[in-house]
Amino acid sequence: MYASSQIQASSAGGAGGLVQSATDLLSSSSATDLTSLSATAAGKKPSGASTAPFDAIIAIGVLIKGETMHFEYIADAVSHGLMRVQLDANVPVIFGLLTVLTEEQGLHRAGIAGEKGDQGHNHGLDWGSAAVELGTKRRGWSEGKFDD
Repeated sequence: MYASSQIQASSAGGAGGLVQSATDLLSSSSATDLTSLSATAAGKKPSGASTAPFDAIIAIGVLIKGETMHFEYIADAVSHGLMRVQLDANVPVIFGLLTVLTEEQGLHRAGIAGEKGDQGHNHGLDWGSAAVELGTKRRGWSEGKFDD
């Protein structure tokens, strides 16, 4: 599933606005095709979706620490798994996993909670920008272009 952030969704109005906000953010480049995992998981092919391999993948999630070591094991497994996907698929994978100690910390790190003047930072914008940049660079690299 792709999502820009809950902040953008709340200003865009509901779950449909969330998807639209993500689409607006990531489709600012005319060469960007977005495929929603939630749509493909339901067996529906999004209209206009490319059948070519992805230029970049954003893995988004949050892992909240509990009272056991399970948190560390899961975080390690996710890190290794995403690296394996990146190496096997030869596609950049943006690591969008927030590892936090509390739900409040997660909301703050998502940029949707906190005290006035300190509402945290929306990492989703950074992840989206990184995906667009790496996807563009990946295309150039596949054509033998290694310049900026």
